[in-house]
Amino acid sequence: MLFKIYFGKNRKNYSFFWVIIVLLRLVFVLKDRKLELELEQSFSRSDVQVECYGHEKDPVQKVVQSCGDVIVISESLLPRPVESGIAMLNNLPETPTTVILHDYDSAKEHAQLMAVGADVVLYSKIPLDILAEAIDATLESRRLLVQQDRFDRRGKMLQPKLSDFESNSSIMQMFISDVQQVAPSDSVLLIMGETGVGKEHLAKAIHAESPRASGPFVALNTAALPEQLLESELFGHERGSFTGATRSRRGAFEQSHGGTIFLDEIGEMPLHLQTKLLRVLQDYEVRPVGGDKPIWVDVRVIAATNRDLEEEILQGNFRKDLFYRLSVMTLTIPPLRDRRDDIPALTRRFLNYYRYKIGRDITRISDEALQAFYNYDWPGNIRELMNVIERAMLICKTDEISLYDLPGVFHKGTSLDEKTLPGGNGAFLSWKGKTLPQVQEEVMDQVELSYLKMVLTECRGKVSRAAALAGITTRSLYNKMKRLGLRKEDFKKG
Repeated sequence: MLFKIYFGKNRKNYSFFWVIIVLLRLVFVLKDRKLELELEQSFSRSDVQVECYGHEKDPVQKVVQSCGDVIVISESLLPRPVESGIAMLNNLPETPTTVILHDYDSAKEHAQLMAVGADVVLYSKIPLDILAEAIDATLESRRLLVQQDRFDRRGKMLQPKLSDFESNSSIMQMFISDVQQVAPSDSVLLIMGETGVGKEHLAKAIHAESPRASGPFVALNTAALPEQLLESELFGHERGSFTGATRSRRGAFEQSHGGTIFLDEIGEMPLHLQTKLLRVLQDYEVRPVGGDKPIWVDVRVIAATNRDLEEEILQGNFRKDLFYRLSVMTLTIPPLRDRRDDIPALTRRFLNYYRYKIGRDITRISDEALQAFYNYDWPGNIRELMNVIERAMLICKTDEISLYDLPGVFHKGTSLDEKTLPGGNGAFLSWKGKTLPQVQEEVMDQVELSYLKMVLTECRGKVSRAAALAGITTRSLYNKMKRLGLRKEDFKKG
């Protein structure tokens, strides 16, 4: 939930800041059914999801299968010995905050429970309003703990920012101007662009520059998951909803409450899930698989694709109403070949990045190699540039990357399709001044790239099948694809 807090005497003269309210799950396991119902009613608000298990046949098992943030349990319902029961709750994957309700107002017994791991111990006979206030204070402490954890994890990472996209190219400068206009808003965004242009990086940068920056950023590649798991990943599931669902699980939408969800490769989403996603975008309520009640979520949705969604609509692969809902604002990232003036600056940035990542003190690139970069069309865009620089730094024997450290495709600034093989009417590569191993490496890079594109296209991106056709292991094919900047997703349509 997102609140804007104003300071000032009037709306024309004010300052403000944003407050993120985290969605929490509160679990009650109380032997007093009346008290349990009264507390459930006290916490029936949008930022708290309440579950009650005190009346269940095996309440502790229900708690273990849930994914509660705060667990309020009667001392008498704890598994024995008590210290083991509390340890079991504390060791759940969510590391919940454990609140014990004790029937005796004994400071000594309360201290003993705290000593064996309880976070909070309360006397169960205190007035309902005071008990509710104490539990509410625990919820607030949990909320602050979650937010602090997000800040800690964000602080340890190199956070993307819009300045990463600063450019000498006029087309890119116009693009960033558009991005800066929409970043502070809460509107749904659709990011389009070729493979490797940096769609997820841009989404993270927009999130970091938005009022939701203190909330989570959850990315989900809808093309990377089997169809039968994608719905659970998106919306979550309740325990027992399908074979193997031994615990409840929060989906990506619930995890991104108060922040941003990034749906990559949205054009790959199955049609029946497109319908459910449209419903979420209309009501901002998700219904977990096997669940009987919806969960309200406050998220900003950013979707991305490298496909022409209007063409997908004509082919019946994408819903027109979902496209209109997603494309409230569309941002199309220009490909690298349309902003070649950025290549020198990007090259320097990645040289510095990989210098520390792989531990090689390489700080320069020769003018000849940089010119080869400038002449190349970069079908894999920024991702391909990063892969090429990383590979060159790994094999470079000096402190400067030369033309000979680059794959063969760069030695003429054109691709294999624009050359002829040795023995034809033209020369395959300019081999003068090179050793035989250098020439062999260049030729093999060209042959491997062309051959692997052919088999991956034939197999529609199925790596195991392509590896079988190529007569190599799947692991070997993956390694070659990484080295040559190939992605299986680019071949799915043949």
